[in-house]
Amino acid sequence: MDTMMIFEQFYLECLSHASYLVGDTTTGTAVVVDPQRDIQQYLDRAQELGLTIAYVLETHFHADFLSGHLELAKATGATICYGAAARPQFPARLLEDNERLVLGDVVIETRLTPGHTPESTSYVVYEHAADAVPYGVLTGDTLFIGDVGRPDLLVSVGMTADELGHLLFASIQHKLLTLPDPTRVYPAHGAGSACGKNLSTETMSTMGEQRRNNYALQYTDANAFVAAVTEGQPEAPGYFIYDAVLNQKDRDTLDEHQEPVELSVTQLIDKRDAGVQIIDTRESQYFTAGHLNGSVNVGLAGRYAEYAGSVINPDEDIVIITDAGLALEAKVRLARIGYDRVVGHFLADNLADVPSEVGRASRLTASEFLDRQSSIPHLQIIDVRGDGEFAINHLPQAINIPVSQLRKRLSEVSAKTPTVVYCAGGYRSSIAASVLRANGCTDVSDVLGGFEAILLAQ
Repeated sequence: MDTMMIFEQFYLECLSHASYLVGDTTTGTAVVVDPQRDIQQYLDRAQELGLTIAYVLETHFHADFLSGHLELAKATGATICYGAAARPQFPARLLEDNERLVLGDVVIETRLTPGHTPESTSYVVYEHAADAVPYGVLTGDTLFIGDVGRPDLLVSVGMTADELGHLLFASIQHKLLTLPDPTRVYPAHGAGSACGKNLSTETMSTMGEQRRNNYALQYTDANAFVAAVTEGQPEAPGYFIYDAVLNQKDRDTLDEHQEPVELSVTQLIDKRDAGVQIIDTRESQYFTAGHLNGSVNVGLAGRYAEYAGSVINPDEDIVIITDAGLALEAKVRLARIGYDRVVGHFLADNLADVPSEVGRASRLTASEFLDRQSSIPHLQIIDVRGDGEFAINHLPQAINIPVSQLRKRLSEVSAKTPTVVYCAGGYRSSIAASVLRANGCTDVSDVLGGFEAILLAQ
């Protein structure tokens, strides 16, 4: 039988986030699943294919990004849908277990799969209504490639990690492992996401492959399963709770085409002095060479939004310093995690106009760090990697303050003691060192190449 289905994955590397467009060409009806907040790509693709987006399907209230459900509903008139346990504070259709959305020949079946969150839902896609074997299943954060969604992420919802873990076990056993082996598995995240600890770089698999190779699916005892999947989870960025709550609320929608206002030198200094957070989005080597005193370095070239959300609070006004042509990107990427309080941007080239306000950062090679360590008896060494990374191996003299905890734990840092910061490779350490400088530490360096470079230099 000829296919009439459109099935496309959109993968956002900087947040390790997958969203999906599923459509039926016979009726021109489509759904978007777990959209990112800037939605233009879905609108453009639907128009190219002659599809009308009729539904926005959410697998759960996401914690790691702010979903584009409201933006899509506003732009297209689409109906927002969740599983029956969800309690959104905006108009939405709640789907019962096994309820079907008929797009034409293409059918999408709801399976309630609580565990990662109470309202977590998976969507089984049938290319043809009469097919015995589904085309695939959109698992959200319930089942990943190589892992399952962590049940310990949002314990503030009124359930313990153990309770959610047992729900997750039941969902996998009774709702997902019942699917035939050829069923394709399409999760909401891949490697790099803090929503699990063993996510693959692959963004698609099959139920058969996961049944054989996913460590979490080998457990037949619920208690053993919960113990295994909760052990050794990475620390979640600080904004996760904020996003999980905000995704339930009605809120302002994003204008992804509106660039933030450009500030003059005077306006920039005034905002900084008034307590506005300044994020310098350039790569660390350029920040090192010259930056606005008091600014924090979170480079666009890395996991920018995730780490900005780890060191900046969502209720703070933000000014972004960027190279020419990058202000809109920097704003939109922050908006993807619900950070909408960007009150302006400043071109990095114009820092030359205010030399008295420009400082240099100190970055050490691994050899320079070892020399400094041997020459300063009481050097303060801070390892800003996650707890799990630190536990595997670290410098004996180092204290562990993950970068996401740094602003909350500044009291543990001696501001007047010479300090060196390191991470795995140098991205997080540049962020952390800039946070410490912005908070009064007078002698701070970080290590180029991070911990691995130090090990090689010893």
